Order: sequence, then C-alpha cells, then structure tokens
Amino acid sequence: MSDVQFKQIVSHAKEYGFVFPSSEIYDGLSAVYDYGPNGVLLKNNIKEYWWKHMVQLHENIVGLDSAVFMHPRVWKASGHVDAFHDPLIDNKDSKKRYRADNLIEEHIAKIEAKIEKEVKKARKRFKENFDEAKFLAESPRVQKYRTQIEEIQSRLSNALKENNLKELKQIIIDLEIADPVSGSRNWTDVKQFNLMFETQMGATEQSASSLYLRPETAQGIFINFNNVLKTSRVKIPFGIAQIGKAFRNEIIARQFIFRMREFEQMEMQFFVRPGEEMKWYDVWKEKRLQWHLSLGFDASLYRYHDHDQLAHYANAAADIEFRFPFGFKELEGIHSRTDFDLSRHESFSGKKLRYFDPETQKSYVPYVIETSIGLDRMFLAVLSASYAEETLPDGSTRTVLRIPAILSPVKAAVLPLVKKDGLPEIAREIFDDLKWDFQTIYDDKDAIGRRYRRQDAIGTPFAVTIDHQTKEDGTVTLRHRDSMQQERIHKNELKNILKNTLNLKTWLG
Repeated sequence: MSDVQFKQIVSHAKEYGFVFPSSEIYDGLSAVYDYGPNGVLLKNNIKEYWWKHMVQLHENIVGLDSAVFMHPRVWKASGHVDAFHDPLIDNKDSKKRYRADNLIEEHIAKIEAKIEKEVKKARKRFKENFDEAKFLAESPRVQKYRTQIEEIQSRLSNALKENNLKELKQIIIDLEIADPVSGSRNWTDVKQFNLMFETQMGATEQSASSLYLRPETAQGIFINFNNVLKTSRVKIPFGIAQIGKAFRNEIIARQFIFRMREFEQMEMQFFVRPGEEMKWYDVWKEKRLQWHLSLGFDASLYRYHDHDQLAHYANAAADIEFRFPFGFKELEGIHSRTDFDLSRHESFSGKKLRYFDPETQKSYVPYVIETSIGLDRMFLAVLSASYAEETLPDGSTRTVLRIPAILSPVKAAVLPLVKKDGLPEIAREIFDDLKWDFQTIYDDKDAIGRRYRRQDAIGTPFAVTIDHQTKEDGTVTLRHRDSMQQERIHKNELKNILKNTLNLKTWLG
C-alpha cells in the first residue's frame, strides 16, 4: 500500500465519521485525535472483542480499571523516572526532530525492501519454477543486503544497550541518512528526552505535589496485585487484564493515530511460577497471533519480530508486527517481565507482594508475561486491512471497508425502497426489532444505490431493503457488503442470520 493510499484512508476516516483531528476549529492539536460516531463504535467493538477473548473465555484472567493518577513513587520504582527516554536528533536545516533509532530502523526497512524487490524480479523471471527459499539462501545480492542489515542491527542494539548517544549519531553519519524533509545530513548530537507528562495535584501552587500522567497501564495492575489476590481467589497461573488511557510526550508523533500523545492500551499481565515464564511466553505469543488471525485478515499482514534490545525489566520480548501502509510496525508486544515490577514495588513500598503456592508450600514473587496491544494501532490496522477501492463490472467504482462483521460499527442498515406506499412503516418495524440486539441504522434518503455505497464506505456487512413485495409476502432483499450479492429472505429470518454471523464462538471458537 502506498503513501497515496494511506492518505486516502486518513481522508476516508474523517469523511465518514471515524477519526477527527482534535480541536480542529482551533487549527488542531498535534498528534491528538477524536473518534467520531462510527469510530467510537468500531473502537468499542475492538475493545469488546479483546475483553471477551481475554476475560470471558479465560477463567483464570480477571479485569481491572486502575486510576490514571498514581503515587509518584510508582514511577520511580518502575524505572520510568530514570529510564523512560527516547534518543532524539535534530536536523539543523529543516528544524525537524527525529528519534535516532527510528531513522536507523527506517534505513534497515529500505534495505529489506530491496530484498523484496529482488524476490519479485526472480519470481517474475522463473514463474512456477521459482523456489523462494533457495533464492533467498543463494542469491549473492540478497546475502549482501542481509549482511548489511545484520551489521547495522548489531551496532544499533549495542548503542542502545550501552546508551551510547555518540555511536547512534555515528551510525546515522556512516549510513549517510538524510533528513526526509530537507534532504540534508546536517545533524545535531543525539540527546535523551523523558516521555512522561508531569502535572500538579493540590489546592495551591505552594502545596501542590508533582504527579505523572501514566505512560503505561501495567503499573496499575502490579500495585493492585495483593488486592486482586485477596478478592478474586485466583491461583497461579492467573492474569489481570485492563483497558485504559496512557500518555506519552512523544516529540515525534506522526503517522496519523499510529503514534499519539494520548492513546489507549489493552494489556494483560499473566503471573506464573519462576522458571515457567518461557513456557508461558511461548504460549501467549501463539495465543495473541491467533486472536489477530481470527479476524480473517491475510496472514501475510502479520509477522513476529524478536527483540535484540530488551527493556530493563525483560528477559524475552517479541512484537507482533502488522504491515501498515508505511511498512511493518509493532502492533502488539509480548514480554517476559521477570519479577522486576513486583520486586521493585515490594522494595519501594515496604509491602510484601508475594504469592503463597499451596502446591509447593512456598511463597514467592511471581514472574510476569505481558501482552500489550495499542487500541488505536489496532483500529488503524483494521482500517488499513479493510479499505479497498474497486471498479465494478458496470464500470462504476465503490469504496468499501471490509471490516470483519464482529467489529463493524453498524451491523445492518434498514432501507425502504421509497418513502411512500407504507414501505417506511414496515422498515421502521424491522429497524425497531433489530436495534435491541444489533447496532442498526435506518436510511431513506437518496436512491437505493447511493445508500448501498454509503453503507459500504462505513463497513456495514448487511443491508436490508424493503420493497413492494415485502407488503405481499413479508420477504426483504438482504444485500451482502463484500460480494454485493442479494438474496430474498423472509423478514423473520433476519435476526437469526445476524446472530449466526456475529456468534462469538464462530470467530474465537
């Protein structure tokens, strides 16, 4: 997907009420967005689909909704005060600021694109005789590109691990990375920048204490470990799931809702016996990929990326990456956080955060496997995978969002063919019946073809048309969004058809 198509998705999202720039009447606020009427429905459906998978279908996972504000020592204990930084570099000509590691990773992505180009050329040349695995293993040019990638990744990983800012800049110089805006290589030194928003709590400025807006939701789970343990009667292994807002002072916020300063996370912390964490890490890597694939998008849109550079709390980490219009980027992270968080909070608070295991008769600080997905990124992934512009057999075109029906903002549109002859009254009866179980829309404006196009554009999987035959035998036309095929069914069948299509067991079973 090209930059042009990405711009079309962004435009479509605004035009059809999915995402609006925040404070637009005041010329907007950078990297902050509002979700419109269709956007909030899609967003809530994604949350519900995740929550039901995590909590409803797992008897050993419970939910939590912790506060945005927490005691400032929480963030000292977690390491965010001392270690939550981005390495930033400025271009002196464009006056633009970038994450140094992102510039290097984008350079690597360009080399990976060269490999893909070589594969496409070879496939076109050899056709059905093409052996991709053999070609990748034996092509001198591919091997050269792979060696370049490995060398750059090794230097980047070591520089980040050692917090070597001079080396980060040197990598950028050695790779001759140019500013995408000015095209120049006139770079400043790399500097660290803390990403947490700081605010004040108190009646007066003199008595106020400094607080942080949480940069992640996970710490709210860890500091409530004892509360959940005492009230839920859960046993190891068990999880605590949470959906909530987080805030990061991203200097390089860009790519629409992919990277924002205010965003929402869907996280689950899974507590396990020490020594069993890698087993559960592998389990949750697979479970989370299967959840994504359950939506029916092409498997080639996803891939694992194992971390070379681990966070201070982790002994293993991987991303599930999604092929966004601007390339493969992180969609969800799976991390083995060891016992770092609970141990640190135990040390800083003086309170025991331990689990007594009735099977081993021992008390210990559990290890943690984390799954963390950005809700806004998931929203963008769904839009990106669903968006299509099609030329139809009659030469006309349509824009359609093939959003999985389980996530679609509106499940069915009820459309009287004309606004007379009693058809609106019948349509209203059907609408009033369906709306109790499904998000349904009633639309009687414009020609029926134009109404179909409107529903295609917001991803409505079913359109129900009421015509004069409905008055005679109670049948309606059911139009399917993806195929545009139409079938004649009795109006009393509608509810069962929708229920069967939207049955959670069909999707996650």
